Amino acid sequence: MVTGKPTSERDRLILALRGRGRYDEICQRSWVEIDLAAIAYNVQQIKTLLSPQTTLMAVVKADAYGHGAVSVAKTVTQAGAGAFAVATTPEGIELREAGIKQPILVLGAAYTSDEIKAISHWQLQPTLCTPQQALLFSETLGKLNQTLEVHLNIDTGMSRLGTSWQKGVEFVQLVQRLPNLKLAGIYSHFATADSLDQTLMRQQHQRFQTVIQTLGINPKNPLNQGTVSRPCLHISNSAATLTDAALHYDWVRVGLGIYGLYPAPHLRSTVDLKPVMQVKAKVTQIKTIEAGTGVSYGYQYIAEKTTRIAVVGIGYADGVPRNLSNKMKVLVRGEFLPQIGAITMDQLMIDVTSMPDLQVGEVVTILGKEGKNSISADDWAADLGTISWEILCGFKHRLPRLNF
Repeated sequence: MVTGKPTSERDRLILALRGRGRYDEICQRSWVEIDLAAIAYNVQQIKTLLSPQTTLMAVVKADAYGHGAVSVAKTVTQAGAGAFAVATTPEGIELREAGIKQPILVLGAAYTSDEIKAISHWQLQPTLCTPQQALLFSETLGKLNQTLEVHLNIDTGMSRLGTSWQKGVEFVQLVQRLPNLKLAGIYSHFATADSLDQTLMRQQHQRFQTVIQTLGINPKNPLNQGTVSRPCLHISNSAATLTDAALHYDWVRVGLGIYGLYPAPHLRSTVDLKPVMQVKAKVTQIKTIEAGTGVSYGYQYIAEKTTRIAVVGIGYADGVPRNLSNKMKVLVRGEFLPQIGAITMDQLMIDVTSMPDLQVGEVVTILGKEGKNSISADDWAADLGTISWEILCGFKHRLPRLNF
C-alpha cells in the first residue's frame, strides 16, 4: 500500500494510476521505491545510542542521498530528528518551502552577498570557514539590520573546508566580536571514522577538544543556562556516531545510517538498520540469440550457446554504472540472473535462459531484496572499488520515486 507522498507530478500520476489498477500500464520502464517506514525505524534505532542531551541531525544533502529530501525530512522529523544538514543554500530553501522548521545547517561555504541574504531570509544556519567569510557575513547582515546564527568549521585534519585547528581559537573569538553574528555552533569533520584503526580519528578529536578547552567551553554544561548559552558542539558523522558515545557532543550528523547502510563492515553489529531504497525496472523485450552472437556495444559479451536474453528498461543515464557491465546480477522472481553485454544509456540486457516462461512486463529488481536474496549498494560499491554513498546518489530523477 502506498503511504508516502509522491515527489513530483509524474509520481502523483503513477501512484494515482496504480491505485486504479493501471500501474502496469503507465510505469513501463523503471523506478525507485523508498521505504519511509524503514527510515523511521533507522532513526529510532540510532537514537537508542544517543543520550537525551544529544540531538540527531539528519543529513539530507544531495536530495537525501537520492531518497527525496522533503519526504525524508518529514519522516525523520516525526521519528525524532531535531535538525538537518544540507550541502547548499538551495537545498535548505527547499526544506523551508516544504514547511520544515527545525534548524538547517548549510555545510557548504557561501561567499556572496546575495547568497548571504538568501540564507538570512530563510533562516538557515550557515557554515563559516574563514575570517574573510565571517567579515563578509557580518557586513552584509549589518546592512540588512539582521542577526544570523552561524556555525564555525574547525579543520582538525580533514583538509577540506574550515580554519585550521591551530588558529581555531582566534577564529572563534573573532566571530564572537563581530556584530550581527550569533555563534550557534562549532564543529569539525572526521576523515577516518570508518577505519578500524582509530589513531587518526582520536588525533582529530584531541585537536577539537584542545580548541574547545582553550575557549573555556565545557561540553558537560547545558546548552542554555538561564540567559547564558554556549555554542552547540558536533563532530560525529554516521561512523563516529556508531563507534563511540564520547564523540557525540550536542549533535550527531547522521546521513548514511538513516538510509539503512553501514559506513564500514565492522560497524554492522552496533545497531540494526534496514535498507530504504530499492531500484526496479521492467522487461521490455525478450529474444533468443544463437551461439557466437555478440550483445550490445563493442561485443563485450558473445554468447557461447543459444541464449535467451531480456532487455530491461534502465541504463547508465538512470544511475546504473556502465563499469558494472558483465559483472552485476539482478533479481527476477527472487533468483539471481546475470547481466550481459555493455550497459547502455537507457537499457541493459540479462540472460534469462533459465526462465523460459519469463514474460515482457515482468519486474526486475536492480537493487533491493526479493525473496531470500538481495543486492545492495555495498555490493555494487565493492565491485566498482567505490563507496555506497556514490551509488545511492547516482540514481537520476527521470526514475520516479515511489514512497511506501
